[in-house]
Amino acid sequence: MSKNTKRAKNSNVSENIGGVTASKIKFPIYIYPETMKTINSLYKADSCSTKTEYIERAIRFYSGYLLQNQPELIEYLAPQVGTIVDGIIKGTEQQLSRAIFKLAVEVGVQTHMLAAINDIDETTLFKLRDMVIDEVRRVNGIINFESAVRYQRSEE
Repeated sequence: MSKNTKRAKNSNVSENIGGVTASKIKFPIYIYPETMKTINSLYKADSCSTKTEYIERAIRFYSGYLLQNQPELIEYLAPQVGTIVDGIIKGTEQQLSRAIFKLAVEVGVQTHMLAAINDIDETTLFKLRDMVIDEVRRVNGIINFESAVRYQRSEE
């Protein structure tokens, strides 16, 4: 396929915009060489297949910015809010994962220490596990050390 045939084919591409099918139009554009260098270096990084698509997105983005008091603001803000929220969620997820890992290590160390210094038969161990499961459900996972000490002393 020749270059001219590709251009003719691409210039006649239709797009559905707001329920209305529209054909692309061709018009001359004059830009500075530095701007073209920026477009050449970034359009593929923005998942654009062509420079035209990149410029179209840039125009829509900037137009949304200028129309921020208009209903068209959604085109500008929605991707921005989504990107910000994704970043916050990923950061929080990483922090929580690290904290849970550290807690699991500490609980593992304590469990092994307690098992090494105590001689608990299996029946007592199973009763203790059942009691703790019920307690965790009842208090919604918030364990109070003072309550546990009082409970253990009341059994003596």
